[in-house]
Amino acid sequence: MSPLPLEGVRVIEFSQMVMGPSCGMILADLGADVIKVEPPKGDRTRFFKSVASGFFNTYSRNKRSVVIDTATPEGRETARELILGADVLIENFRPGLLARYGLDYETFAPDAPRLIYCSLKGYLPGPYENRLALDEVVQMMGGLAYMTGLPGKPMRAGASVNDIMGGMFGVIAIQAALAQRERTGKGSYIQSALFENNVFLMAQAMMFESVTGERSVPWSVKESPWPVYDLFDTSSGDKIFISIVGEEHWEAFCRTFGREAWLDDPRLATGQGRVDNRSWIIPEIRSIVAQHEIGEISAILERLELPFAPVNKPGDLFDDPHLNASGGLLELTLNNGHTVKTPALPFIFDGHRLKKRRDPPTIGQHTDEVLAELQDRKTGTAN
Repeated sequence: MSPLPLEGVRVIEFSQMVMGPSCGMILADLGADVIKVEPPKGDRTRFFKSVASGFFNTYSRNKRSVVIDTATPEGRETARELILGADVLIENFRPGLLARYGLDYETFAPDAPRLIYCSLKGYLPGPYENRLALDEVVQMMGGLAYMTGLPGKPMRAGASVNDIMGGMFGVIAIQAALAQRERTGKGSYIQSALFENNVFLMAQAMMFESVTGERSVPWSVKESPWPVYDLFDTSSGDKIFISIVGEEHWEAFCRTFGREAWLDDPRLATGQGRVDNRSWIIPEIRSIVAQHEIGEISAILERLELPFAPVNKPGDLFDDPHLNASGGLLELTLNNGHTVKTPALPFIFDGHRLKKRRDPPTIGQHTDEVLAELQDRKTGTAN
């Protein structure tokens, strides 16, 4: 696919952890020239262990790495020159840190009126704006952990949902700002935040409380509003999620599994009737599913066009036939030479999945290259 949608857009990324790097990676996949600025020892996420050991490699493809020591006057001047030649700056450091080095928006605005400056923070401006935040922090205070865990035992979701979605909303705002700049010639100051992202995720539950006057109940113990929307055990020991909500799905299931009598049962004539009788329907369906191994029941449900899903672990996804056949996994070569797979962006653009063009960079891999380009621009010899 050429040219890529954001080809020609230069992005300077001052970021770490997940929120900022995910924002930069999405822009890079879309074709932007994303230059990741690292300290002399490298981004600290390069060296994380345990569950965080994948942070750097997950969000660093298609970027160039430049080492700049912003603790020195020379480093700050180099960073300033890079930023002045960029279209977009991304940063997700604690409030006030970049201002200490003269790299904040207020400092740049007079000299870079076309710059789009995106700050990715814990909170948008307000009473909380100077607090530090993590995904767990905002999940707890934003209701997501309450809705995910058991009563009295809030639990974070099993992914960095606010970090990643906060980065996505940063990308959305950046693209809107680029479109606006085409009309006005002016840049923008953008802020995206973890807490407000989490609150956005809670919109349905908040609206439920507003409309009904009832309190939300955690999903772990919530009474299902659907006739069949449950996990079932198969004869092979695997679990499968099955949804039977629509009338055509209900009829197809009953006829396929020899339960035609249910179609004539007045108690089950409506969806609400089936909800009211879940206490005996669900055990009956459990006995049906338990007679089939996972592959067999999956094939039947797919033929019936019912929504269903095996319960996979993350590692199972590497062998998923759909992901492998559709270009959903990209191959990366890591700094240590190991080859791994990682998810592509989850959309198709003009019939194409967006590709990996660069592997995760080594520390400062492109410093000489980028600084030479900077010198060319200063002397007027750039293309």
